[in-house]
Amino acid sequence: MNDNCRRDTILRVSNLQVLKYQTRMEMGEAAAEIVLQKIADLLSKQHYVNIIFAAAPSQNEFLAALVKNELIDWERVNAFHMDEYIGLPEGDSRTFASFLKQKIFIKLPFHNVNYINGNAPDLEMECERYAGLLKQYPVDIVCMGIGENGHIAFNDPHVADFNDPLRVKIVNLDTACRQQQVNDKCFDVLSAVPTHAITLTIPALMAAKYIYCMVPGEKKAQAVYDTLNAAINEECPATILRNHENALLYLDEDSAGKL
Repeated sequence: MNDNCRRDTILRVSNLQVLKYQTRMEMGEAAAEIVLQKIADLLSKQHYVNIIFAAAPSQNEFLAALVKNELIDWERVNAFHMDEYIGLPEGDSRTFASFLKQKIFIKLPFHNVNYINGNAPDLEMECERYAGLLKQYPVDIVCMGIGENGHIAFNDPHVADFNDPLRVKIVNLDTACRQQQVNDKCFDVLSAVPTHAITLTIPALMAAKYIYCMVPGEKKAQAVYDTLNAAINEECPATILRNHENALLYLDEDSAGKL
């Protein structure tokens, strides 16, 4: 695959490298190729690689391309996900655990898959448990998106904290975030979208050695513009990506429409 034939533009905003492609399919495939190269490189230097995955339709093309690769020794990869709704029934297809299980976790022979339990009897203890796993398995790679309100994971503007002392926490979701779940056709109506979730915090995500952020679609155009142009602060949480030394932002024509 010759990525240079499909890439339209390359630019850098602060530390953040931005790559734009004509279609979301090309974007997803190109991102998967780079992530696979990084996994292979890390596996040549260390025994295990620890990866956090986002669960959202924006990741579909990327994940579909990722699972096609048979050259990576996936049995040396530990998988995590970055957020989970609180209160959906166990096994509900709308949970992020179910999404990732179907898209990637059951398709590749990971060394282990670490799920967040949004129905744990003690949610604070569940946050502590998952934070302990992240400490035990320091994150090498984060594969993520950006929300319509500029959130990363479920760090909406009103709960985002660039200096959060926690690595995993309980949050209430703002209306824009919940409406996005309807826009993405994950839920039929706003009232069905849970109001609370468990999320990895911004410091937990930024602790990764490498961040790959896939953001396709017209509805993300304003969030992309703000990510690259707004002041770096919690009003647009994704602006923090400009401070990471090894972050790449992948766009398609639609999401780059306001640039």
